[in-house]
Amino acid sequence: MPLIALEGMRFYAYHGYYSEENLLGGEYMVDVYVESSLHEGQKSDELEGTVNYEEIYEICSNEMKINSKLIENVGERILCELSSKIKGISSIKVRISKFNPPLGGQVKRSFVEIEKKF
Repeated sequence: MPLIALEGMRFYAYHGYYSEENLLGGEYMVDVYVESSLHEGQKSDELEGTVNYEEIYEICSNEMKINSKLIENVGERILCELSSKIKGISSIKVRISKFNPPLGGQVKRSFVEIEKKF
């Protein structure tokens, strides 16, 4: 099955458990991997025969704009929106990375990864 991925989508968003995170915001990266049973596009060369990654980006962008305490919640929302709006998906993996998490020490990033098979 074809794998369609968008890696390194960058967003500035206001997610976090602490009030400072909601006020100041932070930098996030989202990676999405979609396995699809749609593979007519390989032969037809038409967008309707595959997963449109513009739609993946739009869903991620919209969900990143909704403030959440936990990036797990954002990841779950992205996964649910992808599965409800894109046809032919057999599996989805969403990884959300939070750069410079407020841990009192130097940490490049933390991330949450959520995967679902259909």
